[in-house]
Amino acid sequence: MIYKKILIPTDSSKVSMEAAKHALEIAKLMNSRVYAIYVIDIVPFIGLPTEGLWESMKAILEDEGKEALKKIEDRAKEMEVDIKSEILEGNPAKEIVDYAERKKVDLIVMGTTGKTGLDKLLLGSVAEKVTKKAKCPVLLVKMVEEEKEE
Repeated sequence: MIYKKILIPTDSSKVSMEAAKHALEIAKLMNSRVYAIYVIDIVPFIGLPTEGLWESMKAILEDEGKEALKKIEDRAKEMEVDIKSEILEGNPAKEIVDYAERKKVDLIVMGTTGKTGLDKLLLGSVAEKVTKKAKCPVLLVKMVEEEKEE
């Protein structure tokens, strides 16, 4: 299988940055185009007054997204991998799947936090939802124990 277009969704966590490393290595080997996205999760803010709180939270999340995407872009440039990045807004799992379909990506590479118990039951994980709904393969990257302790 050759992956011509690879999507890296990031949430700026350590595990998502680890997933980006894997994706960029694959992209380098296969001469793939990479799309990196950061989704501002608007779900927690639905129903809240839009003035003040939402604008300040959105600005904070946009800055976080820009910083995360810049790290991935810098690494891609070092590796001479073609990359395009975007910040989106919405439900993260839905936005990731929709973006992958729009761009006709061949592979999604993302991190998983490994939620368990009640968190998983109530929230599910974005990675799990993407895996179930994506029409292309999804490579999930998790942190190995010694990396978590750093």
